[in-house]
Amino acid sequence: MRFLLGGYTPEMDGAATGIGVLLAGAADDALAGGPLGFAGDAVSTAGSPSWLALHPTLDVVYAALEGARAVQAFRRTGEASYTPLGPPVEAGEFVCHIAVSPDGGWLVASCWGDGRVVRMALDASGRPSSPVIAPAATDPYGPGTSAPVAGDLDLDLAAAARALREAAGEEYAHLVPDHDRDEPAGDAEEEASRPAHAHQAVFLPGGLVATTDMGLDLVRFWRPRASGLAPVQNVVLPKGSGPRHTVRHPSGHLYVVTELSHEVFALALDPSTGSGASWRIVGGTGLGAGILPDDTAAELAPSRDGEFLYAGVRGSDTIAVVRVRGEGETLEPVALVEAGVHWPRHHVVVRDTLLVAGQRSDEVASLGIDLRTGVPGRVRHRTATPSPTCLLPVR
Repeated sequence: MRFLLGGYTPEMDGAATGIGVLLAGAADDALAGGPLGFAGDAVSTAGSPSWLALHPTLDVVYAALEGARAVQAFRRTGEASYTPLGPPVEAGEFVCHIAVSPDGGWLVASCWGDGRVVRMALDASGRPSSPVIAPAATDPYGPGTSAPVAGDLDLDLAAAARALREAAGEEYAHLVPDHDRDEPAGDAEEEASRPAHAHQAVFLPGGLVATTDMGLDLVRFWRPRASGLAPVQNVVLPKGSGPRHTVRHPSGHLYVVTELSHEVFALALDPSTGSGASWRIVGGTGLGAGILPDDTAAELAPSRDGEFLYAGVRGSDTIAVVRVRGEGETLEPVALVEAGVHWPRHHVVVRDTLLVAGQRSDEVASLGIDLRTGVPGRVRHRTATPSPTCLLPVR
């Protein structure tokens, strides 16, 4: 099986020289359990192509050039070779994620550095242009406050914390952070300067787009318009949780992993709202005992059947396994296992194999998954790769 590798290039203290190629077994294997090998670059580029996304129908891949503030399209020219398609298009500071619309007509770029969410049009060849910056996020907590401000989704975070503890039971209740306890008043100037950090976008049924803002603890929902993206709703997560990445689940739930508080939250549509989409938090859990206070969560990926979620944890360098129960609203920590690499920035699940990109150990490792328990085992294979940050299966 063949993958493209995103990575950091020297201007961001990385060792990558472009978009790499990873082989897991033979290139035409349908599974990824075979020996791993780095096959060089599919295309050379500077700018740190840290995130990659495919066009849904064309042989085009898009790279978030995090160190160059831009999105660059690349057209496939051979089995494992690409060439630039048009010039790079400016997005924003530390652009870190790209999502392409299901119809292939546009993409959304998320920028960690300045909080921008940017829509770009794609022409018939897949070339991006016409960037439009969406309305900026505002801090739902505001200086000196501890609850969401009016205009965002009305959430009682204290009640949510109590409900999560009750649902988790005695064994896991201690994993739920104390969002229902008063926090000491912080420095007003420091709180006032909380920056926006957009981190990911995902396309949802019905034409909605959801984006995360790690800096302001928001999941933002949008509808596309000819002029860009129109805000629909904000869901406010606990203060300081840091929502990073999301996963759509077959149940209709949207799961959100929080980088700073090491949790997964379940969001669902409120059925009472009918066609007027209104999302709310319906469940959540901590990622498990053994995570260190300074750890940061990274990627969230589901098993093929959606029964399990896998969250990468940088610092302790582990993978947290979470089981999905009920109708999708109940989440339960199952295990915390060694990732097999240092700084697991990204991972993908291919049936019974978990591939993990170790950004700071310059390698990719594969772990076998017990399909009965959902728990990854020891490293099966590993290969040296330069500063990997993203694994993208290619057709």
